[in-house]
Parts: sequence; C-alpha cells; structure tokens
Amino acid sequence: MDIMEGLLTLKDSTGVMGFVHSAQNAFADPNLQGVEQILHAHGQWIMIIICLFLLWLGIKKQFEPLLLVPIAFGGLLSNIPMPAGEEIAGPNGFLGIIFEAGIHKGLFPLIIFMGVGAMTDFGPLIANPKTALLGGAAQFGIFGALLMAYCIFGFDLSEAASIGIIGGADGPTSIYVTTKLAEHLLGPIAVAAYSYMALVPVIQPPIMKLLTTEAQRKIQMTQLREVSKREKIVFPLMILLLCVILLPSACPLLGALCFGNLCKECGVVERLSDTLQNALINIVTIFLGLSVGSKLSAGQFLTVQTLFILLLGIIAFSLATAAGVIMAHIMNMFSKTKINPLIGSAGVSAVPMAARVSNKVGLEANPQNFLLMHAMGPNVAGVIGSAVAAGVVLALCH
Repeated sequence: MDIMEGLLTLKDSTGVMGFVHSAQNAFADPNLQGVEQILHAHGQWIMIIICLFLLWLGIKKQFEPLLLVPIAFGGLLSNIPMPAGEEIAGPNGFLGIIFEAGIHKGLFPLIIFMGVGAMTDFGPLIANPKTALLGGAAQFGIFGALLMAYCIFGFDLSEAASIGIIGGADGPTSIYVTTKLAEHLLGPIAVAAYSYMALVPVIQPPIMKLLTTEAQRKIQMTQLREVSKREKIVFPLMILLLCVILLPSACPLLGALCFGNLCKECGVVERLSDTLQNALINIVTIFLGLSVGSKLSAGQFLTVQTLFILLLGIIAFSLATAAGVIMAHIMNMFSKTKINPLIGSAGVSAVPMAARVSNKVGLEANPQNFLLMHAMGPNVAGVIGSAVAAGVVLALCH
C-alpha cells in the first residue's frame, strides 16, 4: 500500500498532471466563460509557446538577445505547473527573491543605467547642443501614449504612465517606472519595451521616409567640433545639478547615468569604468531578464490589457519617432545651418541602434552622407529625456 500511495503521489506531481489539474479547475469555475475559460485552462501551454517564440526572436533574429533570451527563459520557468513553478517564480522561489531584491526595490535598472553611462559618449551632444531639442521632442511619444491609455483605453493614471514610457524605447526606465507605479503590468510592458527596441530597424525607416523628401534625406551636415576632456567631465555633473534643482524625482536614474559617465570620462578610475561597462552590467542583465520573465505567467500576461499595452507601445514608439523628425523640420525653419531631419528619429533612447538606423537611411539617399555622429547627439539626449520623463510621471503619480 505504501508503494502504491507513493506511485500515485509521484504521478500527481508530474507536470502533465499539473497541466490537467489547471484545465480541470478552469472548466469547473462558474465565473469563467468562453475565451477567458480557455485561456485559464490552457494558459501555461500558450505562454510556453510564446516564450519559445521570444527565444527564437532573440537567438535566430538577434532581437535584443542579451535581454530577450533571459526574459523568455524566465517566462518558461514561471509557467511550470505547481508546486515546482511556485518554488521557482513564487515569492520564496529563487526568481521571486531576485525580483524582490533587484526590481521591486528598483536596484537593477539603476545599475544598468550606470553601465549605459559608462558606455555613452556625450561628446556629439556637447558639440551640437541644439540636438537636445530632438531628444526632447521624441518624448512626445511617452505623453501622447499616456493620454491615449488614460482617456481612450480606460487605464488609470499610474498604469497609463507606465505604458507611455514604452515610447522612450528604454527598457530599464520602463521597468523602473512600472515597478513604482503598476507592478502588475510589468510582464507585458517589459516585453513590449524590449521588443520594440529590437524592432527599431523595422519600425523607424518607413516613418522617417514618410515624413521626409529625397532632397531632405540627402542633406549633409558639417563635421562636429572636437570636445575637450574638461567639457566631458563637467557635463554629467552639470546635468545632475540641474536635475537636483529642477526635478529631484529623476535623480535616481540620471544620477546613476551621470556617475557611470563620469567614471568613463575622468580617466582616473579605469577599473571601475571597465567593470561598469562589462562584468557588472552583464551580471545584472542576467538577473533582470530572468526576474522580469518570472512575471510572464499565464494569469498575468494572457489578458485583454496585454493586447492594449502592445498596441499602445507601438503607437508610443511611432509617435516618438515622428515627433523627432518633425522637430528637425521646425528647427530648419529657423536655422541657417540645415539639420538632416533623419537624425530626429534618433531622439528615442535606443542607443546606439537608433543612431545607426538614421545613418543607414541617410546613406541610402546619399552614399557620402555619414550621419552617425550627428545622430548620436539626439540619441544620448533621448536617454536623458526618457529619464526626465520618468521623473515627471513619477512626480505626477505620487
């Protein structure tokens, strides 16, 4: 009898029986009907297929693989049937513990911002400060999507603000804001933010070409001046001080960014700069991806809200791209030195991918048109702009 009871217990502990029990419970629940009942019954299988698709995108298509691969794998782990799934992704599971320490407390996005700062050259922005306007204009996507989510789709202000941040094309900022304002939406928002970041080369060119003429895409810009080491050291300190005075709520993100950049530019802490650029950011990226993936459980992801979030995310990103290009047109109306409007699309925070896309589209129009360094100005301004926008929405919602 003991052997038979043990075999029955072993049978009930298999993953197959876990899926069967989930389906039985869903079909027995009188509160679930139609599509909702099917999603609850087979949601774990559906999410496993979605996570395998995300793995395919990261590995085969190389769409943001450094984050998409761990996020997708974390999603696989979070959809293992009970009780094993709870021991992995639950509050006391190893992914749950990592999530609580690194994301719920806001630590991982800040460390990643340090690494981004250490890898970023603010020289093009310092050499041509007016391109900061392009980075600022691109933040229109954030606030445009926020208003749409709030006024049209019925999200509350905190949820709408978290969704709008997707328009900045800045994954860490999206995660940071969402954990503060709408943690229950973290899974779909993180997937949307990083998916659209990866799709920059697909989404942006049609918008850029629609809003520019062939002649405008051929505009060649003069070479940027050389920026001194002193300017590069003073710049992050100046940005931080302005943030302290004007928008303290953005100081965590901008402070981390400025510290990383100062380590890079001051020239006396090479070991710290190297660690920020390589070992530390790589370790945190692994933990961040896995713990975000732990929120891709069927119950949290397979909802109508997720579809709305994915739709609003692409709208936000498209608005940000279009606003940057339109701002470049406006600046050309008042400037003697013409700006190639293609660099306006680099005002989103996807560094340096958005700048590379601007350069690529420019080269297609004119093989002698090298826009990469010019596009890096609005691109790094977009990083600062998305952090400022995050500070604004945090101040509004708190």
